[in-house]
Amino acid sequence: MSTSVIDLFNYRRRAASVVHVGAIDMGGDNPIRIQSMTTTNTNDTDGCVAQAERIIRAGGELVRLTTQGSREAENLKNINAGIRADGYDTPLVADIHFNPHVADVAALYAEKVRINPGNYVDPARKFIHQEYTDEEYAQELRKIEERFIPFLDICRAHHTAIRIGVNHGSLSDRIRNRYGDTPEGIVESCMEFLRICKKQHFDDVVISIKASNTVVMVQSVRLLVAQLDKEDMHYPLHLGVTEAGEGEDGRIKSAVGIGALLADGIGDTVRVSLSEEPEAEIPVARRLVDHFTCREGHQLIPGQMYEGFDWLHPTRRKTQAVGNIGGSQVPVVIVSQKGDVPQGDTRSDYIYVGATIPDEIDPTQGYIADFNIYADMKARGAARCYPIFPTNAMPFMGMIHSEMKFLVLQFGTPAEEYLSCLRAHPEAVVVCMSNHANRTGAQRALVHEMMAAGVTNPVVMAQMYRTDSKPDLQLDAAADMGALMMDGLTDGLWIMDDGALTAADMADTAFAILQAARLRVSKTEYISCPGCGRTLYDLRTTIARIKEATNHLKGLKIGIMGCIVNGPGEMADADYGYVGAGVNRVSLYRRQECVEKNIPEDEAVDHLLALIRSDRQQGEAQP
Repeated sequence: MSTSVIDLFNYRRRAASVVHVGAIDMGGDNPIRIQSMTTTNTNDTDGCVAQAERIIRAGGELVRLTTQGSREAENLKNINAGIRADGYDTPLVADIHFNPHVADVAALYAEKVRINPGNYVDPARKFIHQEYTDEEYAQELRKIEERFIPFLDICRAHHTAIRIGVNHGSLSDRIRNRYGDTPEGIVESCMEFLRICKKQHFDDVVISIKASNTVVMVQSVRLLVAQLDKEDMHYPLHLGVTEAGEGEDGRIKSAVGIGALLADGIGDTVRVSLSEEPEAEIPVARRLVDHFTCREGHQLIPGQMYEGFDWLHPTRRKTQAVGNIGGSQVPVVIVSQKGDVPQGDTRSDYIYVGATIPDEIDPTQGYIADFNIYADMKARGAARCYPIFPTNAMPFMGMIHSEMKFLVLQFGTPAEEYLSCLRAHPEAVVVCMSNHANRTGAQRALVHEMMAAGVTNPVVMAQMYRTDSKPDLQLDAAADMGALMMDGLTDGLWIMDDGALTAADMADTAFAILQAARLRVSKTEYISCPGCGRTLYDLRTTIARIKEATNHLKGLKIGIMGCIVNGPGEMADADYGYVGAGVNRVSLYRRQECVEKNIPEDEAVDHLLALIRSDRQQGEAQP
């Protein structure tokens, strides 16, 4: 495969064309823009102005508003005027679903209009199976062109930019039937509209592809970038993980997906979708952007991509299992002995004790000790203890007998020396570290060097930080690990902190990162939207109630959606769904099947819990 637009090892922004959005430009050499979306009713002028200005004061450079109908679209004029009267020139973005006429109206009053290819012309999804002949499919594309070109003409006349925003949860039945519910289908849904833009010489276009599943989101955007390059298109890209949730899980999930793309220089504007107040999204997005853009101009990493690696369709690197590390096993979690020891579902697989023997040793816990105290640890009853060797101690590895050993390596270690050692010690697990300004590129480079040499020792990715802030560490670590996990290079995760955080903090973070990348499940997962003017029930209170009642159901995925735009589609990735159906009304889903409709809001959570209990009881009763 070709990665002509991507350098896996050296950070540089993807070259994108410049798009004018009101008072700002994006793409080209412009900064990566930060944005958020209001949750107020778009007919509420004062409420929208006040919330938009909170977003702006927090650092938001664009503000998006849901625009359900013509009345809301017309009111964008008043909202825009209110913000301008207060001295702000921040562009407004209208978010359109299901009604192309509304997009036409919104283009008169907003600086950018987002349309969703899944429901712009195609009817609402019914998840039906239908075969299309090539001619029938071509006719459907002509319908899109006939409706889309007049919209582009309005945008051109009013200097309005557009965003072609594809959501995995709202792919049309037409796309799903032709391409399946796949990243390739997601990309084609976008390309159908982009080809019309190119044909019409309409250039103020921004693209987004989003999913609540970080793996689907990252692979889809990678495929899109390659397809754009193939068709000589260079539009700017908007990044986001949709329905990420709230709290630390929402932040970590967003950081994994967005970070995996920012690490490769992909992305010209970012929105972190949290089920919280919209201004809370801004500092999270800002930290993620700054975390990568500060790498520009770093010292060159002379890595060579392994010819068998496919960036567009990555699979897990083939390794020889060493104990419970590598092979087909889930990635392990290692923490350094420091403060509280993690317990329960986030008990780490191994604790590194360094050169200090703990006062109490748990015979069931895995330990890693410096090679020169390894024998003493074993003598003290640490049955599951294994030695670790720094790079300069490689000559001593043959002197200690152990079924598992750990070797710390970083890119730049003489390859002939360490590869010879790994071939001689198939029981060695590599701990990959980096002090480089672009740690992602350096860690990738080491593993690609190993793959090219044909060694199959497992690799644990180790990241060192210095902070007293758990939220900051979670964002940085999740962002750094994103690309490494998506590339399939990770057999384990070891997060370290030289600040005030404890081993329990490190373990919680590591397990959350692995779950966000769909590599290891340790708790219930919540797929919840941030809410917007379409949400007609108390979303945040509902999320809290559902979490409190279900957070013990490890491995269960529950979708909590404000409305039907993405709700039923995202249910394919959830076991159960709670979806707004109207004013204070909720429908319940088992995957994509609606099992109860229009339940009063004050009863809906109890109905959801009853449904989950009933299904689990039936499952337990089956032989």
